[in-house]
Amino acid sequence: MIATPLSPPALVFRSAAGRFHTQFDWLDSWHSFSFGSHVDPAWMGFGPLRVINDDTIAPGQGFGMHPHRDMEIITVMVEGQLHHHDSMGHHAVLHAGEVQCMSAGTGIVHSERNGGEEPCRLLQIWIEPNRVGLAPSYGQKAFPLDQGWTLLLDPEGTDGAMAIHRSVRLWRGRALPGELLTVALEPAQRSWIQIVRGSAQLNLADGSGSIALERGDGLGVACFPTAAPIESFRAGADGVDLLLFAFS
Repeated sequence: MIATPLSPPALVFRSAAGRFHTQFDWLDSWHSFSFGSHVDPAWMGFGPLRVINDDTIAPGQGFGMHPHRDMEIITVMVEGQLHHHDSMGHHAVLHAGEVQCMSAGTGIVHSERNGGEEPCRLLQIWIEPNRVGLAPSYGQKAFPLDQGWTLLLDPEGTDGAMAIHRSVRLWRGRALPGELLTVALEPAQRSWIQIVRGSAQLNLADGSGSIALERGDGLGVACFPTAAPIESFRAGADGVDLLLFAFS
């Protein structure tokens, strides 16, 4: 991905305000990468990440039946509830704290609708699978909204995580105001950080300083051959809720 990097040059910052924006009477959607009619060659994704959409959907509204194929589609519920129907016969309701992991594979059709009385908010993430032509599959799981790190996705589905057809791990990190979230990424891995709520100071491992991140900000971190470049997050005055992807 071509982008104007920060210093050090291995960090690529995507500000909340700099994202693409889609606004309808029923949908408020912020796109970290190119999506739909929003296309910019500089922001087509980061590694296997192709879509990170931060969607707020009005009560009783949503996306009608539409198709997907050859993509891992992950929904992280933040607020409210989302009703899901698909061509595999699944009828489910996702609530805050739940994660849906769907492999579109050879093809699925599904709908997503807010069946509650309040707006719902979710992050929908698309990740390229490690191969095409997979059998479609569906998974859904509730994760505790504890402080600290919670592993949501893992290629093997270890440690209580949901399995994904790509060498990607995804954690959700939460901390109270002023608390520290330490990071233990492996060298030679890339990562993407997405702030869901609150704010944090990201501390660089080489002691060169920190980067302030607010709700909606994203940060891509290139791989380092000998040591991971980020060390920890210090939650801001309103705490922090973030997603951390790691992939080779």
